[in-house]
Amino acid sequence: MSAYKDATNAIHAATRQTQEQENSEAIFVTSSFAYASAEEAAGKFSGDDDGNVYSRFTNPTVELFEKRLATLEKGEAAIATSSGMAALMTLAYSLLSAGDRVVCSRNIFGSTVKFFNTYTTKFGVEVVYVDATDYEAWQAAITDKTRLCYFETPSNPLYEVVDVAKVAELAHAKNALLCVDTVLATPALQNPLTQGADIVMQSATKFIDGQGRCLGGALIASQEIVDVFTAFMRSAGPCMSPFNAWVLLNGLETLSLRMKAHSASALQLAEYLEAHPKVLKVNYGGLPSHKYHQLAKQQQKDFGGLLSFELEGGRPSAWAFINSTKLMSITGNLGDSKTLVTHPATTTHGRLTDEEKAKAGITEGLIRVSVGLEDIEDIIADVEAALTQLP
Repeated sequence: MSAYKDATNAIHAATRQTQEQENSEAIFVTSSFAYASAEEAAGKFSGDDDGNVYSRFTNPTVELFEKRLATLEKGEAAIATSSGMAALMTLAYSLLSAGDRVVCSRNIFGSTVKFFNTYTTKFGVEVVYVDATDYEAWQAAITDKTRLCYFETPSNPLYEVVDVAKVAELAHAKNALLCVDTVLATPALQNPLTQGADIVMQSATKFIDGQGRCLGGALIASQEIVDVFTAFMRSAGPCMSPFNAWVLLNGLETLSLRMKAHSASALQLAEYLEAHPKVLKVNYGGLPSHKYHQLAKQQQKDFGGLLSFELEGGRPSAWAFINSTKLMSITGNLGDSKTLVTHPATTTHGRLTDEEKAKAGITEGLIRVSVGLEDIEDIIADVEAALTQLP
């Protein structure tokens, strides 16, 4: 499929028709597989022969999703997991050992911080945080003990953009691996593996699904690295279900179109908010005024569907705005066809300490909006009405 464009690969890559001649991908809802002989079973279980063994680590529907996603990410292979956090767990527990160091950007998903601080360090792994775009800090923190560097770009919810190639160079100089979480961009807008990253992490729950229907995660890398993840999957089992894989396959088919629409509407909303007198600041890479606008243009095909903005008055103003919206869904998810709004300080980043929030730039007046696929005039009207209610 390498001769085709991404939009075509999103629909056709790795398709394998069964004897039933279906045009839409089949769902193989089975826990195990039957063999014609004991000899065949032994060959499959030992790995001497290719084929399905058990749906915890080999399932045709999940495999199709993995291959198609790897194609779009410009990677050799992928492994699908039950959620984005299951992908993070697979990454950490497969690659890290006692005495290793992880260097991580500070402004990342709150649950990721909790996972690293609570569960990774529990096994003797050191986790060090740096400001995402302070490259001198990255260089100082990456030592000979560093096994993994990790960041989000663009980051959620402040839209920090990290120079992938620059951090990759620093990591590789110390023989460390670089994993990039690019859930806000998706493979439709950014391919970190072509920019120097070793691993891409996706929460397919978000824009890849696109309608808030199911959970899923994935890691995309070289075949050699994915084989390490597969060994962990075989033993630990944080696997994606065949049904979710089928849903996410259908999400990939329209991903490029949806990301273009999300990006166009998010830019219009960001421009409206930036001009509003009650808004202190807007965080969206598509705005020329945004600190990382030029780097985002360089690394990404477009700017995506998520933005955040800050209001005076802290939590009371933020909650008053959120409670006054009518069209938006109040939820901690993102990447839906519906427009979603949340207060990061008390939801997605609510488990962080006050000190951690302050370091990550998560203020009480910050509001995050995942811009959906409704008519943008209706979205702006809903925002305008909510802002009007504020003093």
